[in-house]
Amino acid sequence: MTGTTARRRHSPAVYRRRRMVLLVGVLMVVAVVWLLIAQPWAGADQADAKDAQTTKQNQTDALPVPSSGATEVAGDANAGDAGTTAGATDNATPTPGPTSTALPCVASAVSVEAVTSADTYSGDESPQFSIKLTNNGPDCTLNVGTSGQSFTVTSGDDVWWRSTDCQSEPSDMIVTIAAGQTVSSASALAWDRTRSAVGTCADETRPRAPGGGASYNLTVEIGGIPSIQPKQFLLY
Repeated sequence: MTGTTARRRHSPAVYRRRRMVLLVGVLMVVAVVWLLIAQPWAGADQADAKDAQTTKQNQTDALPVPSSGATEVAGDANAGDAGTTAGATDNATPTPGPTSTALPCVASAVSVEAVTSADTYSGDESPQFSIKLTNNGPDCTLNVGTSGQSFTVTSGDDVWWRSTDCQSEPSDMIVTIAAGQTVSSASALAWDRTRSAVGTCADETRPRAPGGGASYNLTVEIGGIPSIQPKQFLLY
């Protein structure tokens, strides 16, 4: 009679290892299923997109235009103080949130330029003015709102017109100007060639600036920083 060899029983340690391997496998399957359902990376992507949007909103590509004593370039060139705010405000970005870490801009690092649409204007043309600024320093914040802007026209020592004399609804708009960034007015501000003064905004008989080749200078200021030098233009 041929005998049979008894099957050797495994030690308890072997069974424990097998159970451990099985448990790890089950946990791995559960983890994969959870990743497919929960997609935790989606939240990170959304957070990154939100941060990018915040950064974009903290910066500006165009300056708003005051609604004082001028009209939009696309409007009536001979209109006076009945002007409205130009569409620049819609294109400009909002005030940055509290996450901005940039320091306020300093005059020594920012160059401001007064810009005219032409060097000479005929008798039926209204001069059109803009502001151009360049940040030559690191990222910084600046109030580029209409409350921080001023346009002044002089002839010699005679001040003919200030955009702030009849300014309506000025507002602040503090934005981040990136290092090396240049920003200009989204649209120009038109001067009706009349002398301005507080209290004469609705006066239709304000004196008109002489033409005939008379020379005038435009100076601007934004966020407390004045233009580097005046911009000369002639009226005919």
